[in-house]
Amino acid sequence: MIKEGDTVQLKDRKNSFFVRLKKGEVFGTHKGNIYHDHIIGKQYGETVKTHKGNEFIILKPTLYELIMFGIKRQTQIIYPKDSAYITLKLGITDGMKVLESGIGSGALSIVMANAVKPSGKIYAYEKEEKHLKVAKENLELAGLDRYVSLFHHDLSEKLPEDYFDAAFIDVREPWLYLANVNSSLKRGSPVGFLLPTTNQVSRILESLSSHGFIQMEVKEILLRNYKPVPDRLRPEDRMVAHTGYLIFARKG
Repeated sequence: MIKEGDTVQLKDRKNSFFVRLKKGEVFGTHKGNIYHDHIIGKQYGETVKTHKGNEFIILKPTLYELIMFGIKRQTQIIYPKDSAYITLKLGITDGMKVLESGIGSGALSIVMANAVKPSGKIYAYEKEEKHLKVAKENLELAGLDRYVSLFHHDLSEKLPEDYFDAAFIDVREPWLYLANVNSSLKRGSPVGFLLPTTNQVSRILESLSSHGFIQMEVKEILLRNYKPVPDRLRPEDRMVAHTGYLIFARKG
């Protein structure tokens, strides 16, 4: 049964909306108003009508749908093709304390928060206060805000030492802060970075080596969709290709 606080996807043939439910609230669309109270208590798969009589099916959104189509984007997001791999590669699971810096719009935070629940926590550090507000709203939409602590904090400022089980850093010049990140990680903990250009990758590899990190790897993930037409199956004309280089290592 759908309850207050749930996020639902309202969908008709051409439109899709993501709404977090609150008693007494009204969601306005170009096809009419939808009363939250008319959704609360229903089952997923049922329909709801606007005050103009237009009908929407009520769906339970996946994290993929929320990230790609539901959240607000104030920055370039880390796409699911990368965030899912990052989460697995860093071994993020229930109970872990994970450092994230450069939270942006919170797309990666959503994926990692889903992995650490119910007893873990993502500690997200962001120097741009305007990004924190958007990230908080996006985490609330995903229903995962309780698993993320947000900090208005520059990565050059002191971090708790030997505290984190894993880390992911998405900032422009991560080598400037590597000593601080290193001291905050437990021995043997994995760390990841995302960088857009090869010269930045070379720079972080040099810095990782000089700070005693081990098992360094560089990855790039490409994703190609296919047109789902049985009698003329072929790739889509466009694909999600280079979104960034992923660099991984472990604290030695």
